[in-house]
Amino acid sequence: MSPHDVAIVVPMLDEAAALPRLLRHLAALDPQPAEIVAVDGGSRDASVEIAGASGLVKVLRCPTRGRAAQINHGVGAVRSPLVCVLHADTLLPDDAVSVIRRTLEDPRLALAGFTPLLSGPETVRWGTSLHNWLKTWYAPLLFRPHLFLRGGRLLFGDHAMFFRRVDFEAVGGCDESLALMEDADLCLRLVRRGRIRLVNRVVITSDRRVAAWGPIKANWIYLKVGVRWGLGLRRGLERHYPDVR
Repeated sequence: MSPHDVAIVVPMLDEAAALPRLLRHLAALDPQPAEIVAVDGGSRDASVEIAGASGLVKVLRCPTRGRAAQINHGVGAVRSPLVCVLHADTLLPDDAVSVIRRTLEDPRLALAGFTPLLSGPETVRWGTSLHNWLKTWYAPLLFRPHLFLRGGRLLFGDHAMFFRRVDFEAVGGCDESLALMEDADLCLRLVRRGRIRLVNRVVITSDRRVAAWGPIKANWIYLKVGVRWGLGLRRGLERHYPDVR
């Protein structure tokens, strides 16, 4: 499989502050992906203009609000067989395309993601990053042990999740009725197609939520939302998860 068989899909909403740094990192990827698509969910800032002016990214406007719809729209628009969904505040390693390609050469895998390290301008959030790492295993073990034994792991958007487009389409993509945790829900459905793997390579993701809420409140929010979702209380979770830009 060629490195030119990888597409990157970036769902974005009011990400003008994060986009310049993201675009610099995307330009440094070696090898470059075949496609980079940014899917705007109705930004009111200069996100569309910044992404479009880069010459690197094809910008699409999603007709339906919500990150799940944006992801579906982006995956439906690319032709590459391998797709990475990248948040606008997450930075890939320079060789990410090669990592994605090598990882998905394993036919037993249906989904994989990088290891996120939450970081800000002046600090690294080691405690929250460690908790996120541990949650990959303990959350499915506690709430879905039968899927854990089949290779189920819990990944989120900050992991820069990647998969084969054919597998994504086979499970119906992301559930657009979910305003939150669409990534975790995708894990539950993709595990029917194969195992889920956390790759031992780091992506740097913004600590903006931890910075805004404080470490204790942030981890309490993450835990509360995660437990409610694990217990099947999936509607209205966005009320417990304030937006931060």
